[in-house]
Amino acid sequence: MPTILAIETSCDETAAAVLSGFNGVLAHEIFSQAEIHSEFGGVVPEVASRNHLASAPLIIDRARQKAGLDFSQLDAIAATTGPGLASALLVGASLAKGLALGAAKTFLAVNHIEGHLLSPFFGRDTIPPHTALVVSGGHTLLLDVEGFGKYQLLGRTLDDAAGEAFDKTAKLLGLGYPGGILIDRLAADGDPARYDFPRGMIESGDFDFSFSGLKTSVRIFLEKHGPPAKTDLPDLCASIQAAIVNVLATKLLKAARQSGRHTIAISGGVSANSSLRQSLNTQAERVGLELLFPPPDLLTDNALMIAYAAAHHLAAGHTSPITEEISPNFQASALAKIPS
Repeated sequence: MPTILAIETSCDETAAAVLSGFNGVLAHEIFSQAEIHSEFGGVVPEVASRNHLASAPLIIDRARQKAGLDFSQLDAIAATTGPGLASALLVGASLAKGLALGAAKTFLAVNHIEGHLLSPFFGRDTIPPHTALVVSGGHTLLLDVEGFGKYQLLGRTLDDAAGEAFDKTAKLLGLGYPGGILIDRLAADGDPARYDFPRGMIESGDFDFSFSGLKTSVRIFLEKHGPPAKTDLPDLCASIQAAIVNVLATKLLKAARQSGRHTIAISGGVSANSSLRQSLNTQAERVGLELLFPPPDLLTDNALMIAYAAAHHLAAGHTSPITEEISPNFQASALAKIPS
């Protein structure tokens, strides 16, 4: 089975992993910068790239040592080349290209969204037909998946991503970063029906999303009522969370019903949200849909999902030119692009 070293530096996680075949995890290393960026209330690209430069060589070497392999024993070296922060992507992609050239190994440029998209099926050698929701701090996408490399974009956010909406409303409430986790925790003790926040585009007739109106509604609410009392925070968090989850679940299930798929898969950092999981579990069971999530350690950005996507490309005979450029902005055509 081919062995792949993968590097992920698209945002604020520096990660490296070594995968043999589709399920042989030899190493899985992540250095999170969340604590570093918390003082800024969000990810600062310059700070992220500077920390990638400092930590990536150490993380890569740690993964290699844990795998017990020399670079000469690898079959391919992969890296996330987009979408993501340009300066951050350059660090990982440049390191991967240098290692591939130095060791005379195959290079694979992997789309970050494809890594998330395939992660619920980690370990499998085939990707079955399904409807997919990729939902994170930077992206909210609905896709119809026929199989590996056969992806049709059904809808996407027109403004803020769902994870971004969590983080921005958490900041308005005076909570820390990352906000989605904090809102989820506080919401566990709150009443989701106490406040009525907008469900953007829930009845738009298409599969696009919009969460900027929710952020604006929370800001106006706070301007009118002032900073929330500690006793009101759980209800506010639960109500905000309910608005986001309601839209995500409604559109995902509608897309599955319309496409006739019997499996739905959710990936990305927001797929860890407890309310989203509970809502989808209940509704999927009621209508007889198979519901899949990534393994717990593949929910947030990581290199193992990049290695897994690269394994599928390698099995299909795909490689990438060493001159492959990074692509910071999301493009649906790039997601379905098959390297020559």
